[in-house]
Amino acid sequence: MMQPVMTSSAESLAQPEGLQGVVADWSSDQRAFKNVPWGKAMMWIFLLSDTFIFSCFLISYMWVRMSTTEPWPNPSEVFALTLWGKKIPLILIAIMTFVLISSSGTMAMAVKFGYEKNRKMTFILMLITALLGATFVGMQAFEWTKLIFEEGVRPWGNPMGAAQFGAAFFMITGFHGTHVSIGVIFLIIIAIKVLRGDLDNERPGFMTGRKGNYEIVEIMGLYWHFVDLVWVFIFAFFYLW
Repeated sequence: MMQPVMTSSAESLAQPEGLQGVVADWSSDQRAFKNVPWGKAMMWIFLLSDTFIFSCFLISYMWVRMSTTEPWPNPSEVFALTLWGKKIPLILIAIMTFVLISSSGTMAMAVKFGYEKNRKMTFILMLITALLGATFVGMQAFEWTKLIFEEGVRPWGNPMGAAQFGAAFFMITGFHGTHVSIGVIFLIIIAIKVLRGDLDNERPGFMTGRKGNYEIVEIMGLYWHFVDLVWVFIFAFFYLW
């Protein structure tokens, strides 16, 4: 009498091994950990590597500032603006910080409405976040222009004191500003995809998650909150110290 052939669940769920298995997992949007899609896991890895880079920049800045023999410019004077005949210290930096922190709030709300599949509110809030980010970059461009053309600060020199000031300032704020600019571009792209209903109709993929899933909005939110958090440290170390 023939015995029925039993197939174990492990055999039925067998996956390719090695590099082919990795490619198969990524292409099918398998989850790296429980309830964590590949897109979110990869974003966390990227943010971790970026944390090391910004940490190196800020630690180098502190070392240079403590070791230089020339007087370091006073940030309250360097970044002061003259309004109504009076010099107001750090007023522009304070506004920039307020704008960027506010954008974190609108991004968090966009994620909330995204998971509720409220396309209209998600689109509006992501667009507001992008507008606030663009405003921040615009004010940073104004700050750079003022320092370069009015104060004569250069990456290789500084008429107000230590020459390293210019190099540290343009490197740290420029690197952060680039992150914000890239974030604004992706915010607009994802907001358009939300408005068109692409996230509701698109096939499952690495960056979109399951069909009808707004995980990409949350992934973008992780990036944006990280950029905002980094600015808090730059503000504290560079402008307040």
